[in-house]
Amino acid sequence: MTERAQALRVMSFNLHVDWDGSPHPWADRRETAAALLRAGRPHLLGTQEGRLHQVDDVLTALGPGYARTGQGREGGGRGEHMALFHDHERLEALEHGDFWLSSAPEVPASETWGGGCPRMATWVRFRDLATGGELLALNTHLDHESAYARARAAALLVERIDALAPGLPVLLTGDFNTPAGDPEVHGALLAKTGPGGLVDAWDAAEVRGPSYGTFHDYGPPAVEGPRIDWILASRGTRVRESSVVLPGSVAPSDHLPVTALLELPVGHPVP
Repeated sequence: MTERAQALRVMSFNLHVDWDGSPHPWADRRETAAALLRAGRPHLLGTQEGRLHQVDDVLTALGPGYARTGQGREGGGRGEHMALFHDHERLEALEHGDFWLSSAPEVPASETWGGGCPRMATWVRFRDLATGGELLALNTHLDHESAYARARAAALLVERIDALAPGLPVLLTGDFNTPAGDPEVHGALLAKTGPGGLVDAWDAAEVRGPSYGTFHDYGPPAVEGPRIDWILASRGTRVRESSVVLPGSVAPSDHLPVTALLELPVGHPVP
C-alpha cells in the first residue's frame, strides 16, 4: 500500500440542527448533505448538531460500510449528537465513550460553566487497519455564548485526551464556536500537554483550498472569514491536503464542512 493510500480522509461537518419551524428544514437539505458525504467518502466523520433522525440519515447516506458512535447531549438518543462515523473497512472501533463539558463530565446534560446549553464530546479508540496502529478520535461542539465555558471545555479536552489514550495519535474534530487563533481555545488545544501536542490540519496542510469562513448562515461564503470548524491532529502528522467544502445551489447546512487528508504517526498504547 502506498503512503497516499494509507492517508485518512477526515471530515468535520456541523449539520445544523433540525427544529420545528426552521426556514431551512432538514428535509430540504438532506439529499444535498447525502450527496456531499457520498462524494467525500471520509474514513472518519465528526458531525455536530444532528438530532437522532439526522445522524440516522447520515449513516444511511454513507452506506452499510459505516458505523456510528455517540449519544445525544441530553442522554441516550435525546438532543443533539456529537456523532463519530467510521468506515469499518479502514478503522476498527476498540473502545468508545462520551463526556460532558462541565465540572460533572460523566453526568448527561450537565452544564456548570454558564454556557447556553449542555455540551459534550464523543470519543473512539480505533485500530487503523491500513497501518496497524491505534488512534484516538474525539468530536465536540463548544458553547456559542460563553467564552469562559469554551475555555474550560478546552482545558477538559486536554485533560481527557491525555488520560484516555497515552501514547496514541489524536484526531479532534468539532465546531469550536470561536475563530482559529483564539488563545483560550485554539491556542490551548495546540499547546496541550502530553507527547507531541496538536496541530491544526488547515495550517499544517501541504495543499490547501481557498480560505472561507466556515459559518455562512445560508449566505454567500465569506473569503477569509472566521474559521470556527477545525480538524486538529497530533504533531508529527503529515497533512497532505485540507479544504473547505463549498455549497452548491442548495446549502446542506449553515456551516461549511472541512476536510483533511492526513497520515498520522503510527501509535501504540502505552502498556
